Amino acid sequence: MQFKNNSKQRFKSIQGLRSFKDTLPKNIKKLINKRGHIFSETLNNWKHIAGEDLFKVCYPKAYRSSNKFGVSTLLIMVKRGHEIELEYSKKKIMDKMNFFFQNQVVEKIKFKSFNDEKSDKKENEPQSYETKNRFEKNLTNVENESLKKSLIELKKVFKTK
Repeated sequence: MQFKNNSKQRFKSIQGLRSFKDTLPKNIKKLINKRGHIFSETLNNWKHIAGEDLFKVCYPKAYRSSNKFGVSTLLIMVKRGHEIELEYSKKKIMDKMNFFFQNQVVEKIKFKSFNDEKSDKKENEPQSYETKNRFEKNLTNVENESLKKSLIELKKVFKTK
């Protein structure tokens, strides 16, 4: 391999393939080193960090590193009703993360709860019945037979989903 002075790069580069990290601008490298690395590794290893039971009901949403205004914080999204379980295991999660990164990366954990999609569908069922009945009434008023058949087929496809 030949070494080449590249005028657009800050450092000397090796001719040929370069790693992805070397092709990024300097500011983005700093951002990835500060925040992106910790958050991406947390996402990849969340099952190991949180454990099987908590993995099913929560996931990390954001990571804010420490600065002069506050401490490093991990924001975790939790299904409604499981906040207490996570509150009791907060210390355990912080210890596992700090052990995993071999550094004090998380000093505080915040929770934000969200509704489970399955519970939302149960609440919306009566409304969908009314919509189906209205759609079927309008479908009987269609005079064009080919259009009527294609709309019935479309309705069947939506029912399966």
